[in-house]
Amino acid sequence: MQAEKSAPAPLWTIAVLALAPFPVSSLLYAYGSPALRPGALTALQLWSAMVLSFLGGVRWGLESSRAAPRWTRLITSVLSSVAAWALLMSRGHLSASWMIIGFLAAFMLQWLFDHTAPDVPARYPRLSTTLTAGACVSLAIALEQALRM
Repeated sequence: MQAEKSAPAPLWTIAVLALAPFPVSSLLYAYGSPALRPGALTALQLWSAMVLSFLGGVRWGLESSRAAPRWTRLITSVLSSVAAWALLMSRGHLSASWMIIGFLAAFMLQWLFDHTAPDVPARYPRLSTTLTAGACVSLAIALEQALRM
């Protein structure tokens, strides 16, 4: 797919606003009062799951818009949603640090999947790299705190 290399300003604005819950919840978990930490961790985990599902939906949409969608790409586009669901279902069974590691791994795998995908708009790699980096840095801050607990 051919498209402009730079995403339009409204797209960047919306994407950055959608990224905001990551650093907010991560910083509250890592540096907020002890009373705020459980809710901040829950918010971080839920937002991670929602964004992973959204990214899988983006890939589904890009692939399903093709004249002949590749079924393997459609199936793999659902994997991030399944991973997010599995991580959420493991709450209470896995420690916070393992859940955060799981979300970090899922975001990195989603990024790799997106960057090896053929036929994506030219602006997509830069946009997804920026947003994935923001999510992963936030998760890493939370992981550092979880490992101290």
